[in-house]
Amino acid sequence: MPRSPEYRHLARNRQTPVAVCIPRQVKEIGAKRPPRHGNQRGGVSAPADGKLTKLFEAYEEALWVRHAARTVPAYLADVRALLGWLEEHGIELQSVRTQDLLAYQADLLAARKTDGTPYSASLHTNRVTAMKSFFRFLYRRGFLLQDPAAAVEYPRVEHRLPAHVLTRQEARRILEAPDGDTKQSLRDRAILETFYATGLRVSELSKLTVQDVDTEEGLLRIVQGKGGKDRNVPLTAAAAEALETYLRKARPRMRGARHSPLLFLAPRGGRLHTSTLNDVVRLWAKKAGIKRRVTCHTFRHSVATHLLKGGADIRHIQTLLGHSSLQTTERYTRVEISDLKEVIRRAHPRGR
Repeated sequence: MPRSPEYRHLARNRQTPVAVCIPRQVKEIGAKRPPRHGNQRGGVSAPADGKLTKLFEAYEEALWVRHAARTVPAYLADVRALLGWLEEHGIELQSVRTQDLLAYQADLLAARKTDGTPYSASLHTNRVTAMKSFFRFLYRRGFLLQDPAAAVEYPRVEHRLPAHVLTRQEARRILEAPDGDTKQSLRDRAILETFYATGLRVSELSKLTVQDVDTEEGLLRIVQGKGGKDRNVPLTAAAAEALETYLRKARPRMRGARHSPLLFLAPRGGRLHTSTLNDVVRLWAKKAGIKRRVTCHTFRHSVATHLLKGGADIRHIQTLLGHSSLQTTERYTRVEISDLKEVIRRAHPRGR
């Protein structure tokens, strides 16, 4: 069965609704088609010529129902990369077998960046997740008689400690760096205090509206966080004060304040995007004399670590960070070697 123009279009078109950083692995992986033996075919009932585009659109609609806005473009980009690999190897969608997908996974693991280093295990996991999602959709909609991706296992993900966690003194220096009364200084002070008080994800902070803040009660409402879940988190006294000052003195003077419901506004009145928020954090970290790389996520790591060291229950930290799994929370925390040394000195029979 010849490949349709729609198949080639979907495989080659890697444009997504928002900017998604996807390494160009399709060009780097091998060109040999895997041998056809020990197969587990996906079956027939694949869409005929002219229907693949509609099928892909139906898959996209299904993603929008179940996933957050930032997740859908990443899934679509990963599936397009898979379609590109299948096209390069001359494999039709309706005849994909488990062995073909295992060969695709092996090529992903063998791929290297331009500097020769391998891609992260999380990227491989994302690719396999999108692959499983796509073929599960095809199977459940009746386009395939079997799901060839069901037997594909996820790669082992290495659980790394955060590259850098701020000390309490470093965090305080960054928070106190924007000490002026300009619009930017007041806004940035409120942003930094909010990050350190709540450990919000950068995507959650950028979506906050004025209605989500209650400085009198010291509460912040996160609407449609990761996983589509809402939650309320407490504000520290310093964060509530910084937000109140920003709302009273700075935000009314910012462009677009009358027409935008967003809490934090860009200089031109629009939304503060992830890259801009990271620039804000890096700017004040540099002015505070912190030489190591600091991002918005560094604050998230630091909040969890400081709370744990202060005696907070890990389940309370889990609720604050909005994690559905306690195991995820444990990855954001780490035991400092200084704490471990103190435990050994105090508790070990030969530690004194």
